[in-house]
Amino acid sequence: MHFDIQPLLENDQVILYPLQETDFEALYATASDPGIWEQHPNKDRWKKEVFAKFFEGAMLSKGAFKIVSKSNGEVIGSTRYYDYNEADNSILIGYTFYSRDYWGKGINSSVKKLMLDYAFRFVPKVHFHIGATNIRSQIAIGRLGAVKIAEEDITYFGETPKMNFIYEITKENWENRKQ
Repeated sequence: MHFDIQPLLENDQVILYPLQETDFEALYATASDPGIWEQHPNKDRWKKEVFAKFFEGAMLSKGAFKIVSKSNGEVIGSTRYYDYNEADNSILIGYTFYSRDYWGKGINSSVKKLMLDYAFRFVPKVHFHIGATNIRSQIAIGRLGAVKIAEEDITYFGETPKMNFIYEITKENWENRKQ
């Protein structure tokens, strides 16, 4: 079975559309809020020239999405699948951000559940890179059952290396949590 890392994904709250070049301005309108990036290792990603490099990496990944709210059609963030490892039979989910208007409303867990359910049709484990200072994301991923397995300097596309924690969710643990 072919693992398409950029399908259209949808649930009752959001639609994840494959990211297109024409999505830059709408996505930047969301990303331009400095508050989104306060705990992120790359705190200046709200600047247009820095975000442009992030967006370029998203397009090159061929696994990035724009996240659209089904309630109002608003572009509320982005996420992606990346670094599919055929030998390890794993993939990463990350580079996720949301408009602060949608924080604390279950959107992140809704998006991650959608992405995990899809990914586990193809791989038995999913990893996440989360900045060492990004406590909010560490808590959120822990609530989904991810376990910290390592610490590593990660170089995001076009950026300098930053300390990240690596989390993992296995298909078996994911299925057990859903029961």
